[in-house]
Amino acid sequence: MAKVTWKPGTFIYPIPAVMVSSGTMEKSNIITVAWTGILNTEPATVYISVRPTRYSYNIIKEQGEFVINLTTKNLVKATDWCGVKTGAKVDKFKEMNLHKEKAQYVKCPMIKESPISIECKVKDIKELGSHHMFVAEVLAINVDEAYIDENGAFDISKCDLIAYANGHYFSLGKKLGKFGFSVQKKKKHSK
Repeated sequence: MAKVTWKPGTFIYPIPAVMVSSGTMEKSNIITVAWTGILNTEPATVYISVRPTRYSYNIIKEQGEFVINLTTKNLVKATDWCGVKTGAKVDKFKEMNLHKEKAQYVKCPMIKESPISIECKVKDIKELGSHHMFVAEVLAINVDEAYIDENGAFDISKCDLIAYANGHYFSLGKKLGKFGFSVQKKKKHSK
């Protein structure tokens, strides 16, 4: 079967669907973002891309910080709703019954229901066209204790994280392997 060529577009899927909180504990907003990811390890650097017309854009630009909150199967409705409603007209925390948690290093609230909240400080803004990319340093990662195993390690398989692909949300499936499994030496069984 041959591949069909289409015009250039955004077709690298799946990608995370996250809720980005901004503002302060008193006056905050949530925007759903799918254009997000990791840029660098040292220093830990991430990005979110936001249309300048979105309500959260100026809040993040002026405050210079935000929190990336990973989303789960239980949060899929809130994730979608926060992406189609504007914070200029509604309190998304209140309407979606989400709870604010105080962050350690930024003024923005974290979303309590999120299994992972990543505190970010904006380092640069790249104006790319339809979206502007906020390049940010990771200041802290906050993980819900429910997802830490008996050895103190984070168990991502317990989270039921979701992803976004071509206009739809998907729950992530089972683990298929770990990094390096394809070249790992097999253990010899002793008799």
